[in-house]
Amino acid sequence: MADRPAVFVTRPLPDVVIDALAVFAKPTVRQETLPMSRDEMAKVIAGYDAVLPTLGDPLGATAYGGPVRSRLLANFGVGYNHIDVAAAEAAGIVVTNTPGAVTYATADIAILLMLMAARRASEGEITVRDGSWPGWHPTQFLGLHVTGKTLGVIGMGRIGKAIARRCHFGFAMDVVFHNRSEVAECGVPGARQLGSIEEVAARADVLSVSVPGGVANRHLIGRSVFDSMPEHAVFVNTARGDVVDETALIEALEAGSIGSAGLDVYEFEPQVPNRLRALKNVSLLPHLGTAALEVRTDMGMMAVENLRAFFSGEALPNQVRPLVG
Repeated sequence: MADRPAVFVTRPLPDVVIDALAVFAKPTVRQETLPMSRDEMAKVIAGYDAVLPTLGDPLGATAYGGPVRSRLLANFGVGYNHIDVAAAEAAGIVVTNTPGAVTYATADIAILLMLMAARRASEGEITVRDGSWPGWHPTQFLGLHVTGKTLGVIGMGRIGKAIARRCHFGFAMDVVFHNRSEVAECGVPGARQLGSIEEVAARADVLSVSVPGGVANRHLIGRSVFDSMPEHAVFVNTARGDVVDETALIEALEAGSIGSAGLDVYEFEPQVPNRLRALKNVSLLPHLGTAALEVRTDMGMMAVENLRAFFSGEALPNQVRPLVG
């Protein structure tokens, strides 16, 4: 038992995940729920064979400047914009993530936000809660009827495809999309891939973003995209907050140049600007994309399997490679 690898888990995870990890490793579970500090992370990388980190843990380029014992970062989550993969690789550390486990849960939250924003659900709920609702009348809280409208998807990967299928088969929506590479099949009859994000935005009644975060996609969605959208259109982001120029989004919502927005992620999360929180035409969720016990357990078990395979000398199921170019 003494030769089992020492693995540091940066946040509490479901018990079944830690139990599975303990079968082949010696887990140490940090009990705090907020991201680690840079000093804490440096000590962990120097003192453990592997780390199971998650969103916000500081694993940028400066994290590997001191002593390095860790050989694997088994990230809990599909998004890894908090990890400099190239710097980790240069330090001899492999990075993995947990795609697949998050797909359907994240797509479900995108649909929830689409409906909340389109039908003014957040605004209506506030009036019920604060006692200001005067009762029903025919022109109250009139929103956008999404059935039969056009969905625009930015990033037609696993999650983008799941959102597109839900909208097409559930709400009879047409689908247009943009992806950085050619998509041969997305599972939606008649879906069209367009050449630019602005082209998609101009045709979409609902625009949903499903691309990875990180430097390559920072502010991918900015003023030109919002200027291209119809005035009634709904914007949904379940990707990463830094993908969107939050100031440009706020200005578009304030000016009424787009209809509404539904957000699960924020550029400087967990800080949400007062201007954004004050708007009635935006629905805001606290990063609920994968917040279901079954999903979080699946994510943890996928991270554990990456760890088990690594220390068994097997091919890694979900290795992340540095972006090229």
